[in-house]
Amino acid sequence: MSNTLKTGALLGLMTGLLVLIGGYFGGSQGMGFAFVMAFLMNFGAYWFSDRIVLAMYRAQPVSEAEAPELHRIVQGLALRANMPMPRLYILPTEAPNAFATGRDPEHAAVAATQGILRILNEEELEGVLSHELAHVRNRDTLISTIAATLAGVIVMLARMAMWMPYFGGGGRDNEDRGGGALGFVFLAILAPIAATLIQLAISRSREFQADETGARLTHKPYALASALQKLEVGATRLPMDANPATSHMFIVNPIRGNALFKLFSTHPPVEERIARLQALVA
Repeated sequence: MSNTLKTGALLGLMTGLLVLIGGYFGGSQGMGFAFVMAFLMNFGAYWFSDRIVLAMYRAQPVSEAEAPELHRIVQGLALRANMPMPRLYILPTEAPNAFATGRDPEHAAVAATQGILRILNEEELEGVLSHELAHVRNRDTLISTIAATLAGVIVMLARMAMWMPYFGGGGRDNEDRGGGALGFVFLAILAPIAATLIQLAISRSREFQADETGARLTHKPYALASALQKLEVGATRLPMDANPATSHMFIVNPIRGNALFKLFSTHPPVEERIARLQALVA
């Protein structure tokens, strides 16, 4: 399925969840209101989701004078890939990671943390940045950024639903609408899980593809493999204070957890990614 179709399907699924939530709380009027809100939210997610995510992490734009090595590497990769030069940002955190965002190559941005710039050598940093430019080139950034924005809204609404019974929310006709306790279970538990499953469906395969595309762009798959190894160790030692709704955007999962967490991880195992990159060398 192309990313254009995936984007349409994602927006449709998220809209459906919002309409269900609106119907639960407000019946047919609530469904109508939720549909209008979903339309406005989808419009905003398409045009402004990249700015929302960058602002969420207090990303700072950096000029060539402020980050000469970063600019030099990305300029070389963009020229090699026949792509426009993306905007560059630095996240003020020592947790090593990076992500790309933007609705198309002409409006793309690449963000790297202070931590990743400290722990990677030039070849490894080039490997990571080639991976991020591959996401832009493959047009993954639109769907991943929209997923982050919409999934965040779904989770927020579900959390609100969880607390509404304590404040008399949910309306007087909950039982008539088949809602009650079961309805709140759906909203508070199943809606975030649904949002996560949608993220999983779009995230894991595209990470393998971006690894391969980036490695072929630099002709140095070993450099990206080495970078992933360092980033996995660094992210384990210093987890990032990241919003779970945006975790799929980063090159390695910024959030750490137990076995259940790994089951719902938006990233494939780093060991498998490294093995695939090493196979490209052979």
